[in-house]
Amino acid sequence: MLKMISKPAVKMVERYLPDPYIFVLLLTLIAAVAAIAIERQTPLAVLRFWGDGFWGLLTFSMQMLLVLVTGFMLASSPPVKRLLQRLASTAKSPGGAIILVTLVSLTASWINWGFGLVVGALFAKELARLVRVDYRLLVASAYSGFVVWHGGLAGSIPLTIATEGHFAADDIGIIGTGSTVFAFFNLAIVACLFISIPLVNRLMLPDEKDSVYVDTKLLDDEPETKGRITRPAEKLENSTSLAWLVGIPGLLFLADHFLLRGGGLNLNVVNFLFLFLAIVLHRTPRNLLNSLHEAIKGGAGIVIQFPFYAGIMAIMVESGLAQSMSEWLISFATETSLPFWSFISAGIVNLFVPSGGGQWAVQAPVMLPAAEALGADISRIAMAVAWGDAWTNLLQPFWALPVLAIAGLKAKDIMGFCLVQLFITGAIISVGLVWF
Repeated sequence: MLKMISKPAVKMVERYLPDPYIFVLLLTLIAAVAAIAIERQTPLAVLRFWGDGFWGLLTFSMQMLLVLVTGFMLASSPPVKRLLQRLASTAKSPGGAIILVTLVSLTASWINWGFGLVVGALFAKELARLVRVDYRLLVASAYSGFVVWHGGLAGSIPLTIATEGHFAADDIGIIGTGSTVFAFFNLAIVACLFISIPLVNRLMLPDEKDSVYVDTKLLDDEPETKGRITRPAEKLENSTSLAWLVGIPGLLFLADHFLLRGGGLNLNVVNFLFLFLAIVLHRTPRNLLNSLHEAIKGGAGIVIQFPFYAGIMAIMVESGLAQSMSEWLISFATETSLPFWSFISAGIVNLFVPSGGGQWAVQAPVMLPAAEALGADISRIAMAVAWGDAWTNLLQPFWALPVLAIAGLKAKDIMGFCLVQLFITGAIISVGLVWF
């Protein structure tokens, strides 16, 4: 059954799925043409909408980049790596390894999506060193846990609308995480996925004759070379005292924020937490900078693509296209069904805009007016878009790239397994958004 479903899908993805940068270029053209054809805007007007709004999300772009980078740095710190090694030693069978890597990935991704991507991949490698298990499914299982990220502590949409001054604040105000991440319906969805995803991955474990194994020698990391420290600058770079003199006060500030001032979570707080934990756990500035060098490679797409998302948002809003789409959605959606249609539409859009932050920038001008007109719960609609974005990441390989790079695989190696999870998780999330 898995081969029948996955093989055609993998071939189609390999043949037709371009780089995400190509997606954003195509989406820009589609938005521009639609504004001209549907809203009767002139080409010059659309050009001005696009250019004037192109740099409208610079702060947001930096926040998204830091979510990825700080999560990576924390996941690659020595204490976290040692913890993963100890956890890996508890797996005694292929099935146990699959379930364990899925649970670790789910937990880490719920905490922070950048953290989850890296932890999942590193843990899969640790397990592959100790347990003889199909390496493709092991890595796919590590990636499948990523589907919960947008319902977790670092979900970009719930944290964005909980942050002062976000771009939709004039329309919906500030919506705290108690109404989104920690709402009953969201926690119920997360709980169901924590049960179903590991079980489905375990059931997909191939027979011995169909399994693909990895040469464990290929998984060994290159040994670190430490030269003799002679220059004063090198002593500062390798100073634990310097790192801790800055890192520990940062953590004390967070303790004050949460315990004494009763502060909540938002993008800035999450990034602050992971950055200063990474500073402390890496022990020296040099170790942190080495990790940063690797982390920043995965953020290239955010840097180049987010300005285009801002331009698309400007075209949709200023041309009236967002309002027209909202009215069309209202024409058949109801207060009860709008979360479902928001989820489905977000899943489709995510194939073209594989970024939660960028997707919210594009879809917020469409979904928020629809929700207000129908009297739907704004926080539930926002989470429906968030879940839709996370859901089709199981098909869109953009965010799998860091995992694949660490694991040494290609998208085609894992997408067949992810496709099965796509259908099952989609059904669970849909039910949760409408009925929970």
